[in-house]
Amino acid sequence: MNFIKLYKIPLLFAILSVAFYISFGYDLERSDFTKLISLYGALFIITYLFIEKFIPKSRDYFWFLASLGIVFRLILIPAIPNLSQDFYRFLWDGRLLIQGVSPYLFTPSSSPALGVTIEQSQQLIDGMGALNASHFSNYPPINQLFFAVAALFAGKSIMGSVIVLRVLIILADVGILYFGKKLLEKLNLPIKNIFWYFLNPFIIIELTGNLHFEGVMLFFFVWALYLLFKGKWFWAAVLIGISVSVKLLPLLFLPLFLKYFTNEKTQKVLEIFGVSIKKLVGFYSVIGFTVVLTFLPFLSSEFIQNFSSTIGLWFQNFEFNASVYYIIRWIGFQVVGWNIIGTTGKILPVLVFLLVLAIAFFRKNKTPQELMTGMLFAISFYFLLSTTVHPWYVATPLLLSVFTKYKFPIVWSFMVILSYSAYGENGFDEKLWLVALEYLVAIVVALWEISISKKFNPARF
Repeated sequence: MNFIKLYKIPLLFAILSVAFYISFGYDLERSDFTKLISLYGALFIITYLFIEKFIPKSRDYFWFLASLGIVFRLILIPAIPNLSQDFYRFLWDGRLLIQGVSPYLFTPSSSPALGVTIEQSQQLIDGMGALNASHFSNYPPINQLFFAVAALFAGKSIMGSVIVLRVLIILADVGILYFGKKLLEKLNLPIKNIFWYFLNPFIIIELTGNLHFEGVMLFFFVWALYLLFKGKWFWAAVLIGISVSVKLLPLLFLPLFLKYFTNEKTQKVLEIFGVSIKKLVGFYSVIGFTVVLTFLPFLSSEFIQNFSSTIGLWFQNFEFNASVYYIIRWIGFQVVGWNIIGTTGKILPVLVFLLVLAIAFFRKNKTPQELMTGMLFAISFYFLLSTTVHPWYVATPLLLSVFTKYKFPIVWSFMVILSYSAYGENGFDEKLWLVALEYLVAIVVALWEISISKKFNPARF
């Protein structure tokens, strides 16, 4: 009775959230943007109230919010993803893999030549779409392992496979909650920060709902950071390698560890520019060895060619919800009269690499919070200069922001839903003014936070 009295208002909003998640998961078409943004906006406002306003003077509130996050995810367990078709490719790759066929060597559209039978083959191909079916898989080996698990447990049922993948993703998010809480305690930051990830409707909808594996990657990465900050660099390196083998994105952060391994006590033989060569080389070597080990079963000249060419498509062919690139593309049309993505897609990654090196060499990344702040800015620059930024990509800067004083990724996780305006009843038509609004709001908030940070501490950003 005391519980109900204490949590009366939060419980009412929890019931309302349950209704909204049911509607989102089971009664929403991607083309119905008005309904989509209305439900999302309502859920985001309620989440803000849960985290920032409804804070009863009780230690149980953490477990109350954690329970809500799990319940909201469980609501979506049997829901077929309605905002993304990618999961059909996950199921295809997994079912191919358990038959001993590498998903990196064959495209779904070439399935008649495989010589094996894929359950519900045509349904999966139709579901993923012709574009996806015409390309080789670009999901790294550990990610493929999860797809194979779904095929092993439910290889003849799309619904069953979806449930298996969803359970794995939910477990990863619970792991992030666990290690995220421990990291926040170690950094003396508010524990409630972790709920901007765990309770965020963006995460629940994009990862649990739409079955994207960013959360699994982030679980291994956050676990690795937790071990690293406890001095266990070897196992941290192993976990970072596994994280890379779920999604390649953590490779972007590797240069940033350079200054973290700086030893204040200069050792004449073992140090160059203050960096402990033994420990640093060991750290990078273990990461590299772990990544190579996971790729080893698939290695061949055909794999390297197919995998690299598919990765290249994301930089030189595909474009969606971009920011700086769209401005460059517009300038290209004005100057030369055609889309210059082929050229721009080669230059922008180089620029990103240089920016990351600048953060690695010219910014302090010695403390855990400084390191994660550097990662936040590195990933933000990367997405600002990318040709393709799907909504679920924002999960990485969002989680990193939890451990820093910057909150602009939270705003971005709210605004990124505007990108779904591109999917209308008459087909794909990106609304560039909404894309501009998304980035304008996120960038303005970021610049404001940076200016405030510099005002109080000019030596840092």
